[in-house]
Amino acid sequence: MISAQGEQARDNASAEKPVLFTLATFNIENLMRRFDFTGYRNESRQDRSLQLFEIDNEAQYRLLEQARMVAHTDDTRQLSALSIAQTRADILCLQEVDDLEALNAFEYGYLFKMVGQGYKHKYLIDGNDSRGIDVSVMMRDTTKSGHEIELVKLESNAHLTYQDLGIYDPVLANVGIEAHERVFKRDCLMLDLRIGGKPLTLFVSHFKSMGGVRYGQDPKLTTLPVRMAEARAVRMIIEKRFGREGAADASWVICGDFNDYYEKVAISGDQWDGYHFTPVQEPENCLNVFLEDGFAVNLVERRPELDRWTLYHTRGPQERHLCQLDYIWASPALAQRNLQAVPDIIRNGQPFRTVFPKGQDVARFPRIGWDRPKASDHCPVAVTLEL
Repeated sequence: MISAQGEQARDNASAEKPVLFTLATFNIENLMRRFDFTGYRNESRQDRSLQLFEIDNEAQYRLLEQARMVAHTDDTRQLSALSIAQTRADILCLQEVDDLEALNAFEYGYLFKMVGQGYKHKYLIDGNDSRGIDVSVMMRDTTKSGHEIELVKLESNAHLTYQDLGIYDPVLANVGIEAHERVFKRDCLMLDLRIGGKPLTLFVSHFKSMGGVRYGQDPKLTTLPVRMAEARAVRMIIEKRFGREGAADASWVICGDFNDYYEKVAISGDQWDGYHFTPVQEPENCLNVFLEDGFAVNLVERRPELDRWTLYHTRGPQERHLCQLDYIWASPALAQRNLQAVPDIIRNGQPFRTVFPKGQDVARFPRIGWDRPKASDHCPVAVTLEL
């Protein structure tokens, strides 16, 4: 029998334990439950493996595409799950998720086999993406240290327009966007949490991609006005939530794929004569909205300059670089409280075509291919923080 004094002592001891939690973000790349048959009429949407075969009609194409996708998906999702398991996350932010049914099927069929009792709580609200891919969050009941994770409030911001926020810029008209349109290409999902009784607000987003060239311009710069507006909107939401003066002292993080970077590592050379890696600054970006006046801290910047990348970009040997697209931004107060916290970047799921700087190469997961299968084109980012 445990006495009342014993119970109280145990509770006090538990209360004195530091409230630690591990947070991760991962663009899981098209976790879909639907088949896409548009490649039959649009060759740019057709998988390269099917282009090797003569296909007589649409019915035949549909059968082949279904078989290809099912076979490809099993390997991919095993590798995605291995990457997530490596993060050991208590709270996991995902991008490019079809719906909750897809998330449940993935967690039960793949992730559960690797991490056991897992992410019982899943949150996803349909956003604005034309392909139906959304941001989502998966959480455990408790952290690894035994502190309860509680959702207090869940809120979508997908409905907000440029007009609503007063951030319509004439430059947006140049890319065909009107003031009444929605700001977020997916969403900025807000979750008010309590971890071990302490508050944390989590913002999850996935900004406009850099795809699509207009008038022969750099697609990164052509789509930049949209991401600039998204970044300004996220900052406004946070400042409205905590007040302009109070935001710096609150406990909040912004996670997701921001499809932008303020530095990259340009790659030259080849496997025979050796690769060369050159850091390059990119002043034209949307991330300065978070960086200016110290509004938020990019925790990945605590890693060495050549070791911050989460994506390998290539259009062939003449255009290759490494860059950070996936971020965990912390409020100044939370970053200051966790000065020694350095995020991990899980690169074991990268395909063998990815060029690693010297000393960074890792043991790939089983069955990784030259280009595919792979866990995703992105790498998960994880960090352990104290509240």
